[in-house]
Amino acid sequence: MHPLAHAPVASSKGLEGAHAGPNGRIFRIRPSARPSMPARRPTDSSRSARGSGPRGSRPAADSAATAPHGSRPEQVYLRLRDLIVQGLLAPGSRVVETEVAARLGVSRTPVREALQRLQQEGFVVGAPGAQQARLTVAPLTRTDVHELLNIVGELEGLAARWAAHLPVTERRALARELKTLNGEFHRTGRAAPIDHGGLYEADERLHRRIVEASAGPRLIALHDSVKPQAERYIRMYISMLTSDLRASVAEHDAMIDAIEAGSADEAQNAVQANWRNAAERIAKVIDVAGERGSW
Repeated sequence: MHPLAHAPVASSKGLEGAHAGPNGRIFRIRPSARPSMPARRPTDSSRSARGSGPRGSRPAADSAATAPHGSRPEQVYLRLRDLIVQGLLAPGSRVVETEVAARLGVSRTPVREALQRLQQEGFVVGAPGAQQARLTVAPLTRTDVHELLNIVGELEGLAARWAAHLPVTERRALARELKTLNGEFHRTGRAAPIDHGGLYEADERLHRRIVEASAGPRLIALHDSVKPQAERYIRMYISMLTSDLRASVAEHDAMIDAIEAGSADEAQNAVQANWRNAAERIAKVIDVAGERGSW
């Protein structure tokens, strides 16, 4: 991953223009004029939640209500996770089961199941002994970013190790593709003005390609579960680490060279170092900008 990260701090918006007010309740407001975090381009999972209807169709929130009954918890989960990752449900904001159900046009049952899953994965938290109605969006903290990004580094490091064991022709083809992706990442970071959302996506494509090149279904499932949590930090702070772009590009080059050479230990170590450095850089930004959603 790249060690870039700092974007305008998102407001407490969420649920298609809802806002967590002083009393912690979520209520609808007009869109704020404050700058928001870079928009998240749909992933395969979020595309399934949003649907593929024509331009001008109903918003994604309504898709949860019209989905087949068995898929509603998944649709609600994906929608809420996307809002949290984008910062539209801000760190520390209350998430009230009844209000989410009303906003998404579904019963409380799929919302309850979705919130349980989000809590298990660390996207929402509750005080010990608190009811689910007291859940809040997980804060962004220095300790948490170290844990998350190092976990991602371990997962992607294992994928890089396996990629280095690919047959030589496959490794060379993969290396050419990764070099192209790293070039796109570098060009995006040097553009004026910088498209921070595009910069994140360019970095994500490179890292995802390494995972997809050799990882099995279990590793991919673990990566899919943890990576969006790391994405919250990168998107929140992405504009504050663009000065470290050259370091990120160089770290990517080291990863790619090791994979191409078939050096499994070096490939694994290079990816782990890339994520470890990213955690340190974001932690320094948090020291300056402050933690989000902590009390």
